[in-house]
Amino acid sequence: MSLSLDDVTRIANLARIELSEDEVHTALAQLSNIFGLIQQMQAVDTSAINPMSHAQDVAQRLRDDAVTETDQHALFQAIAPQVEAGLYLVPKVIE
Repeated sequence: MSLSLDDVTRIANLARIELSEDEVHTALAQLSNIFGLIQQMQAVDTSAINPMSHAQDVAQRLRDDAVTETDQHALFQAIAPQVEAGLYLVPKVIE
């Protein structure tokens, strides 16, 4: 895929970026290099490679599922402005 100066100017306009004429030429060269790299990567045959979620074979250590804090529900409700039947009451904000 090749880009023109008009394409770069249009992209800059859509992104609300003001570019001078020199910056447009620089951006065109940089974007062309990026598209060239993408074409090189797409040319590689990856049909025999299995998808993976991480580049290295890693496993996350999981901790035991154990309670680490005491229940402070009653303490929090004691300082709440309004509570009814174990629920916090809040003012209606939507009509």
